[in-house]
Amino acid sequence: VSETERLSYVGHNFGSEGMKCNSLCRYFVGVLDKNSGQMEVYNAEIFNMQPLLSDQILQGEGKVESRVVFCCDYLADGQMLVLMLRECACGTSSGVLCSPGCTGCFNVCFYLVQMDLCIEAFGTSKQKRALSSRRMNAVGNEIVNTAVTKAAANIIDTKGVTALMQDMAQDDVQNISAFLPPCHEDADRPENVYKFEDILSPAEYEALRVPAAALASVTAEEVAKRAEERSHCSFVLEELKFLPADEKRRDHKARCLWFLDTLIKFSHLKVIKKKYPMGPECPHIISKKLMKNFTSLTYNNGSIQNLISASMKAKITAYVIALALHINNFQTDLTVLQNDMKLSESRILDIAKALRLRVSKAKGVPGLENDQNHKLGTLSLPLPVQKAPEGQRKRKKIN
Repeated sequence: VSETERLSYVGHNFGSEGMKCNSLCRYFVGVLDKNSGQMEVYNAEIFNMQPLLSDQILQGEGKVESRVVFCCDYLADGQMLVLMLRECACGTSSGVLCSPGCTGCFNVCFYLVQMDLCIEAFGTSKQKRALSSRRMNAVGNEIVNTAVTKAAANIIDTKGVTALMQDMAQDDVQNISAFLPPCHEDADRPENVYKFEDILSPAEYEALRVPAAALASVTAEEVAKRAEERSHCSFVLEELKFLPADEKRRDHKARCLWFLDTLIKFSHLKVIKKKYPMGPECPHIISKKLMKNFTSLTYNNGSIQNLISASMKAKITAYVIALALHINNFQTDLTVLQNDMKLSESRILDIAKALRLRVSKAKGVPGLENDQNHKLGTLSLPLPVQKAPEGQRKRKKIN
């Protein structure tokens, strides 16, 4: 689609003619599915497309530059998005957008239309010749539409609509799984579905012995005092009331509660500015794990920063739920965790269902959030079939 009968277009991504882009920046193209409301992101490069002109034309009329814009169109069935290459700096004077609803190239087209009208009325002979040449060599919409339609038809004929839909559903499932703990679907027991070693490695678990000792030795009076001070999240404060009497089991639960409390506190941060954001009492191996596994790098104000994005907070939530399942014999109160992590109910339920939990209603703990009806998440075998998101929920109208 970047050729006409008279002219070819060339883009350079290296050398002297390549665009001087910031090496720290990455570019992406987002492809939105209308049905599910989910967007897939692909790596992309920016090319400055220019007509390939002969020396004779360059000497006679000057170098003609052209801007090319990437736009997205839906196919007739509404299921697939096709990336189309359109010549935004088109020679037409109608000012029609390259695709319905596209705003990325409107200003460029509108500006060029105005310039073309000025050149027609007041331009020099050289400018008018350049305008005429650009109009004759413009990439026609019919060529683009024919090429895209033919390519889409070939794909549908080769794989079939059903196979394409299955591929899309599988991609959605894989995208969700990227933020979940490793899932062992062939496990024979619930504790082996999300293995404890995948949440805390043996070295990390050993490092929690010292900071968790204070929780293991806590008394009922200290629990009440910490509840008044809100030094821990509600889930941890409630579980501290039921520490096992056995020393080994008590120590194990204390370590799990300390790490879960740290994860929840870490999720409330936005931008990590300190080297040790959880304080000096947090072991170095745990701080390193938090920064490496639960933050994303961003470039801002000339420096690289660690950011807890929405996707990273969803990942933290998934690990918190998995750890809570190990603490509570693979059944946990999702509403308590939702309140601790300051999430909406729909958000935590989506993550719980992605973890293959069975969600049911249960009466919450008295005194927590007005004794509201709580959602209970249970991990049991066989695991429910994982489904891709069906789309965004309809928002309720607020009068």
